[in-house]
Amino acid sequence: MPQTTLSRRTLLGAGAGLTMLSALSAAGCAPRQDPNTLTMSIFGDQSSADELRARLLEPIRELDPAVKLRVVATPGKDWNEFFAKLLTQIASGSRPDIVSVATEGVQLMAGRGLATPLDDLVTRDLPEIQDYFDDVSPSLVEAMMHQGSLFLLPNDYNAGHMFYSPPLFEEAGVALPSPSWTVDDFYEAGRAIARLPDVNAYDWVVRLWGSWTSFLYANDGNLLEQRRASGGEWLWSSAYAGDPDAAGRGGGWDWGAPTANDTPAVEALELMIELKKEGIAPSPDVGGGQTSQALFAAGRVGMSVGGGFWAGGLHNAGMAPGTFDVTYFPRWRSQRHLFGTAGYAILESSQKRELAWEVLKRMTRPDAFDIQFPGNVTTPARRSLSTAERYATTGPEGWRVFSQTLVDFPETAPIPAPSYFNALSTALNQRTTEAISTGDARAALDGLQIDLETAAGAAP
Repeated sequence: MPQTTLSRRTLLGAGAGLTMLSALSAAGCAPRQDPNTLTMSIFGDQSSADELRARLLEPIRELDPAVKLRVVATPGKDWNEFFAKLLTQIASGSRPDIVSVATEGVQLMAGRGLATPLDDLVTRDLPEIQDYFDDVSPSLVEAMMHQGSLFLLPNDYNAGHMFYSPPLFEEAGVALPSPSWTVDDFYEAGRAIARLPDVNAYDWVVRLWGSWTSFLYANDGNLLEQRRASGGEWLWSSAYAGDPDAAGRGGGWDWGAPTANDTPAVEALELMIELKKEGIAPSPDVGGGQTSQALFAAGRVGMSVGGGFWAGGLHNAGMAPGTFDVTYFPRWRSQRHLFGTAGYAILESSQKRELAWEVLKRMTRPDAFDIQFPGNVTTPARRSLSTAERYATTGPEGWRVFSQTLVDFPETAPIPAPSYFNALSTALNQRTTEAISTGDARAALDGLQIDLETAAGAAP
């Protein structure tokens, strides 16, 4: 196919909400806030928001008995869609005090001045929250920084691991994957499992987290130049003083020039095309992984990328412990994994910054995790919460990989999430679909390179 760029409207449409927001702010149109109502905006449906409000109401009223808590949900198939809708809501005048933000939106929210930095609050209250930093990997905290400032305290995260079906491996006569297995091992297992009737040996989705991008990371590649921003010493020298894992860290990730058509990316996407040609994997869905997870739970998928959230998801779908397991992603040029993390940001426009900060601190306490995430639907940011007891009811047996990846593979890094993330995600989805359809990874990625250069050049 011709290497034309995606339309400027498609790539940059997410900026419309920000433009409207800037205009409203300049005109002094910010709405007045109810001084007794604390509003949270989360990614999900309203029934989930109502359940979260019910669980959080008592802990938050311990901080301020007079506070009224309002939790508003914004649905979407992924974080990309959530942020696009959120920006539109903010631009129209609906501005919460606290917003759930994942890796995908840190630079979007921080770089546009929508989220407030937490540096002064963390420094002031460090003795009170030092146990939190002692329990959370610097990798997760660094992913929540931008230009030297910290904007969120991560509550949970998910790395891209490989879930697999022991019964299908056994039926295909294939040895179960070891933690040190390779892409070649994965390929041979896929060929054997593909011979079974009505089974997808490997199933995947088109998106940024845990898609063919997991193979890209394992192949030591990325979609953008990956650099550390300067700054951050104020945090590493205090909250992580003496921690060797904090050495060499900076002030967040500085995503540089696009590298979407470099050799590692072309090789990774060519692998996916080959999987389809050989019948190892079908054409992927775009967006969320609900279909893939449902097929896995039905015993029709041999392997698929998933994070800690799959433990609860597969259990809730009826899979008993022992019928599924998880291991590290296979080694290629490296065994580097990708991850995404999430927490809560305080909007710059909030008139209740101190109360919102107290809520954020409360949400990081060990007893708050299951209030927010009942049922093993994500991986705790706190290492001490990943225990055999936690996974005894849901599985999988290899649950230790969820928390151990950041230790065993220190080169593991967050997904690329520049300020133009929405444009990047949209272009990635469309160009990946193009590559699978045409069988030409090089042409599709040459097009993606142009798309990303256009988006980066237009980003403020």
